[in-house]
Amino acid sequence: METPPPQTERTEPTAQDIAAFELQLGRPPRGLRAIAHRCPCGNPDVVETAPRLPDGTPFPTTYYLTCPRAASAIGTLEANGVMKEMQARLATDPELAAAYRAAHEDYIARRDAIEVLEGFPSAGGMPDRVKCLHVLVGHSLAAGPGVNPFGDEALAMLPEWWAKGPCVNPCTDEGKASE
Repeated sequence: METPPPQTERTEPTAQDIAAFELQLGRPPRGLRAIAHRCPCGNPDVVETAPRLPDGTPFPTTYYLTCPRAASAIGTLEANGVMKEMQARLATDPELAAAYRAAHEDYIARRDAIEVLEGFPSAGGMPDRVKCLHVLVGHSLAAGPGVNPFGDEALAMLPEWWAKGPCVNPCTDEGKASE
């Protein structure tokens, strides 16, 4: 797969970004702070969320994958046992475990720069488990290559989810993500 280029900086969401997000997830955004990564099609595919939702509920998933095509492809990886294989490698490869711990520390530092959530883990199972590839890929897309080893690996396994064009078109769609 051709990996989407890393975004060098997060951007403020536009009205069109918010409309795309709503179409992608079928609901209004909660705790949306920024666009952390854009799909090559131009839509957001990872958003940065606040560590607490507007009602005060903790939400430790700082980087939330929104593209339904990417999410579906990641779900296929999970269903095919990729997480189990990664977890087995994590238990036997000290260098990989150290890189994954560093990814955890990066995730926590980025979240803490927004707001500290005492007692909450990072996300995706880090640093000891591989629990959610969606979070790990979201972190890799937001932080760029070389930060999250399992996110980078999963990203490399994905098809080019953007190849068919945008998953949603906030200017013309009426509440449905395209296949």
